[in-house]
Amino acid sequence: MASYLDFEKNIQQLDEDIANAQIKADIDAINILRKNLEKEIIKTYKNLNDYGRLQLARHPDRPYALDYIELILQDAYEIHGDRAFRDDPAIVCFMGYLGDKKLIVIGEQKGRGTKDKIARNFGMPHPEGYRKALRVARLAEKFQIPILFLIDTPGAYPGIGAEERGQSEAIAKNLYEFSDLKTPTVAVVIGEGGSGGALAIGVADKLAMMKNSVFSVISPEGCAAILWNDPSKIEVATKAMKVTADDLKQQGLIDDVIEEPINGAHRDKEGAAVAIAEYVKKSLDELDKINPNELVANRMQKILKLGAFAES
Repeated sequence: MASYLDFEKNIQQLDEDIANAQIKADIDAINILRKNLEKEIIKTYKNLNDYGRLQLARHPDRPYALDYIELILQDAYEIHGDRAFRDDPAIVCFMGYLGDKKLIVIGEQKGRGTKDKIARNFGMPHPEGYRKALRVARLAEKFQIPILFLIDTPGAYPGIGAEERGQSEAIAKNLYEFSDLKTPTVAVVIGEGGSGGALAIGVADKLAMMKNSVFSVISPEGCAAILWNDPSKIEVATKAMKVTADDLKQQGLIDDVIEEPINGAHRDKEGAAVAIAEYVKKSLDELDKINPNELVANRMQKILKLGAFAES
């Protein structure tokens, strides 16, 4: 059953009306209602505010990493474990083909349904998850296979066990090691990009965001609690933090914005997957022309420019 946000109530009503018309086999009504639905979808999604995009980034029906992997990667084979402690299901790693191009995909997976969400820790990786990602990235570098990172996490898991096993060190090491990988890398924020948990697989030659995704140093709820001691001011915090894809592109913190289907990735998973696949293919075609040492040098220059400003 589809889930609907508050601002999608009119869409929900039209979906229900279409379903009822289909039961009655009323073709004329179905055609009229579908036209009305198209208009309502454009009206609803075309001019969303920042808070609306945050809600879409967290939409329960939004595609997760495994959805995209299933849709864009052929002959996919999963790689497990960090070879040190255990396999962390919050990080998924696959090798396969994108068209005729070999590709390794490393993504954060939130999980669907209660059991899966608990098993994947709601997409909050432990340090062994980040160490698995690093192990697989090194494997990609060894065999000169490009990497696609799919970012979607509220943040790295802050539990005692994770801290005891070196959560901050694992994140820091990934930042260091991924900046020096001698193979093309592309990162895409597909939902939430939360703090260091996202950055740990976010160092890449190309960093893009889906149109209805967010990337921030802290959740808007956390920001509201700190600044105003009032978590209910989430809408104000979301606007102030500039967390949307368009804001971050304007500030030069990401390279590209990937347009989603007008009705959002949660209503058109296949269309969203095609958009990601086309972006990745185009990016890798550009990056393949650059030798590995130049790739690393360019990546380092890009990282060093982050946050730079000039006084006028």
